[in-house]
Amino acid sequence: MSDPRIAILIPGKIHPRVLEKLGKLFDILTVETGRGPTIERETLSRVRGVACAGGLNAAWIDALPNLEVIANFGVGYDGIDVAHAASKGIVVTNTPDVLNDEVADTAIGLLLNTLRQMPRAENWLRAGNWKPGQSFPLSPFSMKGRHVGLFGLGRIGLEIAKRLEPFKVKISYHTRSRHKDVAYDYFPTLKEMAAAVDTIIAIVPKTAHTHRVIDAEILRLLGPDGVLINVGRGWSVDEDALIAALRDGKLGAAGLDVFYDEPVVPEGLLSLPNATLLPHIASASVPTRNAMADLVAENIIQWFTTGRPVTPVPETPPRSKG
Repeated sequence: MSDPRIAILIPGKIHPRVLEKLGKLFDILTVETGRGPTIERETLSRVRGVACAGGLNAAWIDALPNLEVIANFGVGYDGIDVAHAASKGIVVTNTPDVLNDEVADTAIGLLLNTLRQMPRAENWLRAGNWKPGQSFPLSPFSMKGRHVGLFGLGRIGLEIAKRLEPFKVKISYHTRSRHKDVAYDYFPTLKEMAAAVDTIIAIVPKTAHTHRVIDAEILRLLGPDGVLINVGRGWSVDEDALIAALRDGKLGAAGLDVFYDEPVVPEGLLSLPNATLLPHIASASVPTRNAMADLVAENIIQWFTTGRPVTPVPETPPRSKG
């Protein structure tokens, strides 16, 4: 099937299924991450594919003279210098769709937990506080009657919207352009949407346009009954402004699965009772991570067998291998 001399480089850690599947067909080189690879030139010249779960910068790309394909473990691929890869004719792939349902399910669960404080209620019970005459305090918020604004309406955003419909909430969205085939109310700016809704679910990627756009003004517009849920990127939230808004009662609550400088979580968030915090687990189930790993491997396998990977990113469309 494949030339046994082809080497696939694995910088850092990756799901073991990737190693298992690719190891049957290619020589696997595992190395530590860093600014660039510290491997002898002859070995680097054998590398024609990379499978990674943490990004790949220009230094790494330049060090691999015969690199053809970079397979990323995850939907977001902002850690890869895609523009540089494209300039060298290198194809980049990601793992869309296979994790849509899991992330959407997590977003709904995080919203419910943030509104109804179920993690706090369970901890209260486990601490032995449920006794005759003692009840957990009523949750200050409810899903009932909410107006949810989706910040981002890609594949995952649409799945979140579908899951929200049975809750009988009003659904709106903001993206850079309107979706013609979507019936939800559209807002051309995030500010306009924040002024109209009481809940924002952020599911946007890390781009220059999304950097800390959820700032003090957006949080103020959501108001003291407002809720922010983020399952996209911590990059999109001004965490200092969020901490201040939650602390001062200018925002009701927040549920976060992502943070600006992961795995560092600001102490200001950890100390807030109205913040529900998860360690970036939206897609973290065994079945979903297995499917992601299989797609990483399949992208590389298909590139070297058919010249067409399964899920290339749009910035680097595949060229048929001649």
